[in-house]
Amino acid sequence: MKISIVGAGSSYTPELLEEMCNRRDSLPVKEIVLYDINKERLDIMTSFCQRFAAKRDLDVKIRSTMSLDDAVEGADFVDTQIRVGGNEQRVIDEKIPLKYGLVGQETTGAGGMMKAFRTIPVMLDVARRMEKLSPNGWIINYTNPTGLVTEAVTRYTNANIAGFCSGGIFPKMWAKQAMGIDYKRVQYDYVGLNHMNFISNVTIDGRPITQEEFEKLAAENDAVNPELTKLLGVLTSPYLQWYYQTQQKVNKVLAAPMTRGQEVQLLEKEVYAGYADPNNADKPAALAKRGGGGYSEVAMNFVNAVYNNVDTEMVVNVPNKGAIPFLPDSAVVEIPCLVNRRGMSPMHVANVPPMCWGLIAAVKNYEQLAVEAAVEGDVTKMKWALLAHPLVREYDLVEKLVPELLEANKAYLPQFKL
Repeated sequence: MKISIVGAGSSYTPELLEEMCNRRDSLPVKEIVLYDINKERLDIMTSFCQRFAAKRDLDVKIRSTMSLDDAVEGADFVDTQIRVGGNEQRVIDEKIPLKYGLVGQETTGAGGMMKAFRTIPVMLDVARRMEKLSPNGWIINYTNPTGLVTEAVTRYTNANIAGFCSGGIFPKMWAKQAMGIDYKRVQYDYVGLNHMNFISNVTIDGRPITQEEFEKLAAENDAVNPELTKLLGVLTSPYLQWYYQTQQKVNKVLAAPMTRGQEVQLLEKEVYAGYADPNNADKPAALAKRGGGGYSEVAMNFVNAVYNNVDTEMVVNVPNKGAIPFLPDSAVVEIPCLVNRRGMSPMHVANVPPMCWGLIAAVKNYEQLAVEAAVEGDVTKMKWALLAHPLVREYDLVEKLVPELLEANKAYLPQFKL
């Protein structure tokens, strides 16, 4: 098995390697190819991964390349985790909307749209190379915003792609943390979009959880007010804080000494100092502060389901195909699927909580317009997308935001011909 990691300079790469170590008996990976456009980070990461694997007696060839074709050719799985423009552009995505009193966040709102605009053309290039060089291989996408990226790839290419986020297993993680419950004992209905989802009908060993247990799980999601979660009667993605507590959260970010992107820049320096130490073969402790836990586990669950043809229920970003009746079939949604060697089969969504379907539809409306704007370089559709977005919506703000966002990103937006 050949697994390639596109964006291997990401600080998360060793977590994927760790999960491969844990599954060496069931996943016979023979070659891991690390690809990145940043040679310095790529060299540091390659050396670290080789030390990491050697310490754990993982019999695998690990090499690096700066040729994307070399990375994807013949790959069984290509894990994509790129950040076009780096964290420097992320900080810009945060700060420009905040200047207008709007949510400034890397995947949500106007900033998240700009990340999509920078990223989608690059991911379409990866997908088109996969079509030619590894037509049976799978893209496992963790590049954010994963819902928009996955929609673009499925609408404009024929590459195999599974869009993931660790959010799909958050309720299982919360149950483990709050009650010591093993993942396999926890099941639930899950519906929505990436970073905008709702979890209901939670059961443990098939029995519905009690109100007390529900409140314990809600308390683990410290981004959303537990009283709000009790009012809704369903668990939510942590990102729902931006939709239901908008002004409070914006004020909190404005009052903070730095944005999350600036914090991550400092963290990355600390993490990379650990990776660069030639005597170190363990993940740096600072990596735990980076966030995003659980993603390597989800990625390797998918590899196992496909490679070993094991029927596995997973939350995936996939074309709707009727699973959520009020959305278009082509709309990429984040829902449970049955995964095996044939790919992913979306499950019919039995329960859409009544208070959330309007928000899901509105954000999906924005996402579909944003994908088209990103591919076509269409400023009008860009404005339509922002007008459709519940976190922007104001015409006067859109007219101010658009030229400023485009100017700040022009080095990464050739499709807009600025």
